[in-house]
Parts: sequence; structure tokens; C-alpha cells
Amino acid sequence: MKIRVVLSCFALSFSAGMAVSNTAKADTSTGVASYYWQGQSTASGERFNPSAMTAAHRSLPFGTKVRVTNLRNGRTVVVRINDRGPYVRGRVIDVSRAAASELGFTNSGITRVALAVMN
Repeated sequence: MKIRVVLSCFALSFSAGMAVSNTAKADTSTGVASYYWQGQSTASGERFNPSAMTAAHRSLPFGTKVRVTNLRNGRTVVVRINDRGPYVRGRVIDVSRAAASELGFTNSGITRVALAVMN
């Protein structure tokens, strides 16, 4: 009986630790970012504004704030997710032209970034 209780407690604490690890992992990622500037409707229903600090992400909920850091120069911006995408393999986020300008990659069109979901 005692052994069963100890094993149950171990299993519970182990699985709780895994949940924390998975959550932390989901809150940050790295990959390639691109930007878009063309006026269009967004998946959230808003009209796209290239001057706003917004972005497209495949799965984060609309309204989520994300800190985007350009890994090449260290510049950082906070964007709000209001669209879906990017639809190019290997890319993790599409940011507005204003965000790309602040991040310093409008000339190259793409850059490596780190994403962190803001709480």
C-alpha cells in the first residue's frame, strides 16, 4: 500500500513537471520571419494595416501579444496576432511592414527570429 502511494505521488509530480515544460516550450520558438505589406482583409476580420504592429501566426489565438526578437541584430518588437499564416514552409510568423522595419529586415525580406508569447 505504501509503495503504491509513493509511486502515485511520483507519477503525479512527474506529469505536473512535464505539463510545465510543455507549456514553457509552447510559449517560445525560433524560426524564420517574413513580412507583408499589401492591403487585404485579415483572418480576424480586421482590415490589414501595414503601419500597425500586427502579425500572422498559424495557431496562436487572435489578440495574442508576441515579443519578436531579430536574432541577427537583437532588435525586439511586440506584435498582436490578427491573421493566419505564414503559408511558406519553414516560416514561423509574418509581421507587418512596420514591425519588419523596427526589426530591421525590410531590405532582406526574411530573418531569423525568436518568439515569446507575452502573458
